[in-house]
Amino acid sequence: MMTGTRYHASLRTVLLVGACVLVFDSGLVTPLTREFSDNALTYVASSVVGVMVGVPENEINALTAQIAERQRELDLRERNLQEREISTRDFGADSTNDYSTFILSAILFVLTSLIVLNYVLDWNRSRKVTTYAEQTT
Repeated sequence: MMTGTRYHASLRTVLLVGACVLVFDSGLVTPLTREFSDNALTYVASSVVGVMVGVPENEINALTAQIAERQRELDLRERNLQEREISTRDFGADSTNDYSTFILSAILFVLTSLIVLNYVLDWNRSRKVTTYAEQTT
């Protein structure tokens, strides 16, 4: 049998409080508790203290800011140019690819036919040579 130590008592308390918080936060009892919980989270999130650090304006900072701004403009121009290239691309170019595939297939068929014809003619020639040799002996 378990003895009631402080650890077990605090564990049960933490578990009970956690269960109550989850029931409260989920809005199982009433939707008002869920709304209250959401508002509390929003308030806590918006009340975070902000820290702002600044560097005094000087010539190097100004030049760096100008370079960064020009880089953003160049990136935007490049992106727009790529979009225009994609939109003006001729999608009919695939037909030339199909035409070249047809030509390559025809050449492959002709080469295969010639190879097969070569083997057939060699086989006939060797058969005639052996047949002629058998007839002469």
